[in-house]
Amino acid sequence: MLKLNKATLNKLHLDELRTRYPTFPYLPEPKYTDTTANGLTKCIKDFLNYCGHQSERISTTGRQVDNRKATTDVIGRARTVGSTKYIPGTGTNGSADISATIFGKSVKIEVKIGKDRQSADQKKYQQAIESAGGLYWIAKDYDGFIEDYRKFIAEQRTIHTSAKGVEFIIISHASKTVQFIKDLSIMQLTESQLKNYHL
Repeated sequence: MLKLNKATLNKLHLDELRTRYPTFPYLPEPKYTDTTANGLTKCIKDFLNYCGHQSERISTTGRQVDNRKATTDVIGRARTVGSTKYIPGTGTNGSADISATIFGKSVKIEVKIGKDRQSADQKKYQQAIESAGGLYWIAKDYDGFIEDYRKFIAEQRTIHTSAKGVEFIIISHASKTVQFIKDLSIMQLTESQLKNYHL
């Protein structure tokens, strides 16, 4: 993970914590990593949510139901009777790991680490999403995801330049939130600061 991308993600996380816990004198440093599928999924999901988008992790795995009971037989021995069974999940086969809405657009993100490749069901799911007008990204690392995100915001939003030459996009007029292009950090502006800019 590039130092700049990690620093931005850490800052977004700490800013969120400061908003939630304004009286806490010390906030722990986050531990983000993109070397595992779970770690990369958390990085992406947190980044999108901190930037004012919506994202959630999708799990299509089923669950184990445990019907076993511990009993004691007539001579005092402990016994376990019953069995466990697996109930399949109700999600669509091949669903992406993250479902997000970014600037009103449906974006599905599949996390693939190392030599992991798409299954036939995942390719079919990708085709269905793209045919319906949604976007489907494959994230192999956090830096690659950030590149996809940068391309997407350049297509979806007007890039403005401030009086000091700083480039930014407006995430939302309602929340008065802007995102700087250089490091993707977030800032809230006043109504008067935003009045001359459009989405």
